[in-house]
Amino acid sequence: MQALNLPTYSFKIKPEGDRNLILDVIRRKYVALTAEEWVRQNFIQYLKEEKTYPLSLMSVETGFILYQVNKRSDILIHNRQGVAIALVECKSPEVKLTRDVFEQIVRYNLKYELSILMITNGLQHFCLRVNHSNHSSEFLKEIPNFNDLIMG
Repeated sequence: MQALNLPTYSFKIKPEGDRNLILDVIRRKYVALTAEEWVRQNFIQYLKEEKTYPLSLMSVETGFILYQVNKRSDILIHNRQGVAIALVECKSPEVKLTRDVFEQIVRYNLKYELSILMITNGLQHFCLRVNHSNHSSEFLKEIPNFNDLIMG
C-alpha cells in the first residue's frame, strides 16, 4: 500500500482470494484493504498513538440517515460519556481534498452538529473547529490531543 504522511504502524493483513484484508481494530474484524481503508486504519492508529484517543471511544462506518438517504461516517469519536464529539472523513490518497470533500463532511455534520471535523487522505490532514452559534469555522493548526478536545 501507498506510503502516507503519517507515522508507520503495524497491521494484521491477510490474503483472501485475489485481495487482501486488514484487521479493523475498532470493528474487530477483517475488512477489504482498499486505499481508503488503508488511510482509515492508519489514521485510527495516529489518533490512538500520537493523539491519545482511546480506541474504545471511536466507531467506524456508523450508519445514519441524511435527507432520507443512508450514509456512513468514517470515524466518529466520542467523549467518556459516550457523546459524539468529532467526525473524521477519510479519502484514498488519490482523492484531492477539494471543496467537495469539505462540503461532504459539513453535510454529514448536519446530523451530528459537532464542533470538530477532521479530513484526511493520508497525505494531507485538516481539522476544523465549527462554531454553530455564529455559523463560522476555523482551521486548527494541528489535530488536538484527546484530552485537549474533551476539555475544550
